[in-house]
Amino acid sequence: MKLIEIAKKRFNEKGSQLVHFTGNEKIDKFLNNLEKYPHAYVLACIMDRQIKAERAWRIPYDVCKEFNSFKIKELAEIPENEYIILFEKNKLHRFNTSMAKDFHKAILRIKDIYNSDASKIWSGKPSSSSVVYRFMEFSGSGIKISTMAANILARQFKIPFSDYYSIDISPDVHIKRVMKRLGYVSENATNDMIIYKARELNPEFPGIIDFSCWEIGRNWCKPKNPDCKNCIVNNECQTSIKNGG
Repeated sequence: MKLIEIAKKRFNEKGSQLVHFTGNEKIDKFLNNLEKYPHAYVLACIMDRQIKAERAWRIPYDVCKEFNSFKIKELAEIPENEYIILFEKNKLHRFNTSMAKDFHKAILRIKDIYNSDASKIWSGKPSSSSVVYRFMEFSGSGIKISTMAANILARQFKIPFSDYYSIDISPDVHIKRVMKRLGYVSENATNDMIIYKARELNPEFPGIIDFSCWEIGRNWCKPKNPDCKNCIVNNECQTSIKNGG
């Protein structure tokens, strides 16, 4: 299966390249620095909800810059109300008050539970279920965000886990469209059906196809006027075959 082959090939590649979250190189370097600022990654994941990803992922940098502090201990000393004021003043999110509270709660949790070192969430080669669960313990981080967070750590940052069974695909508009057009699921398939189909396709690491589906959806399998001819999975796409390639 071409999609699985592509995903596995990319997973086995060395993770030396910068992971592009915002399109701003300075901010992306900050988010990629898991050794010095692991909390930035965690906070960005929690913010990635109901707004464009590029906007959500830059929030930790904007907050740290505004407070002139990038250290978790210093950020923890700032009262929750100041975070609310900052979020609302700068319109950082769609839901500024609630997300400011989640942001502040996450900082306190990292300080209190992980001794101000967010990398302890994924250090020591834990099981994938442990990492997903630890993310779910943060306020505002449901199963979708928690799975996404673990998936990016595994796929793109090459953080070693003892297994990858519990890292599911995170169905967004691109992934749903690609899975349906490829013929893996029916047109009326629910998110849960897509998740379980990914588990069937690659049970040892269901979420491995997440980025490949997203990339195909962004670059070729667009909502209108899809570029089927140049798509990397064109030969296996049931929709393309049905329409004559």
